[in-house]
Amino acid sequence: MSFHHPILLLLLLLVPGMAYLRYARCRQPSLRFSDSRILTRLKPGWAVLAQPLLPVLYVLGVGFLIVALARPRSGLAESRVDTEAVDIILLADVSTSMRAEDFSTAVKRMNRLDAVREVMKQFISARPYDRIGLIAFAALPYTLSPLTVDHGWLLQQVDRLETGMVEDGTAIGDAIASAVNRLRDSVAKSKIVILLTDGVNNRGVLSPDNAAQAAKAMGIKVYTVGARTRGLAPYPVTDPFGGRRYIQQPADIDEPSLQRIAQITGAAYFRAEDMKSLQQIYQQIDEMEKTEITVDQYTRFEERFMPWLVMGLFCLGAEKLLSLTRLGRLP
Repeated sequence: MSFHHPILLLLLLLVPGMAYLRYARCRQPSLRFSDSRILTRLKPGWAVLAQPLLPVLYVLGVGFLIVALARPRSGLAESRVDTEAVDIILLADVSTSMRAEDFSTAVKRMNRLDAVREVMKQFISARPYDRIGLIAFAALPYTLSPLTVDHGWLLQQVDRLETGMVEDGTAIGDAIASAVNRLRDSVAKSKIVILLTDGVNNRGVLSPDNAAQAAKAMGIKVYTVGARTRGLAPYPVTDPFGGRRYIQQPADIDEPSLQRIAQITGAAYFRAEDMKSLQQIYQQIDEMEKTEITVDQYTRFEERFMPWLVMGLFCLGAEKLLSLTRLGRLP
């Protein structure tokens, strides 16, 4: 709590003197006794016992009013963020080939889609002021989230990414076209698509090159990421007895096509062969598409003088009423 006029709190130093002038004046007794020892045997009445309450109420009342006059208030710090945000569409391949388990952390092995989910969450959390959307694709694109700044909800949609959620296949051209359509009405200074896949375009009606040309015409950069180890990768399959075993799946990724997409749109192509390189790629894209953010700090104050004013008036009112009783007439 702070005070708008803290200098007025110095008036509290005058309160003891005011109480003295009001209650500590010497008053002549009504009756004179040559020996007052006989009066000490008398039990004091309620009025005598309660008489010190009057100066206490007076001191409290005046003190509370002085505090109210100094205008106590509580400050609520707030900020206003001015930023030229980036609109971003995340394209994630959810074809069945993403089940290959050639990514790992220090404690566990994971499939490609599990790795992508984890890295996407880190990327989203690092860009709190950007609008970000999410599209899954296989044989056709499926929008899980339009552009949004509700990143809590967006992270929940990332958790929904699963292989087999749409018909199997890899329609890279149609996926880019869907992302371009989502960014078509954007007025952001920078519009980007981050496409991650582990395969070759084999479905859809639009070729990757034509989709890239459409993105270029709309001023949209398409960063491409090939997520696949070089050589053979362990792929889980179910054997005839219902058990699980692994077969070695060869690498099959169309890097030249992904490179052309990035080149046409003025972006870049990256190859992720393990979890560490995948994290570094998204961090690098994050750094390449940073925007300047201006934060204006200010404080909004809420007045808190009313409780002090009420308590002060109550104490002075009680003191005044009690002074009209026997308490106020005792010497």
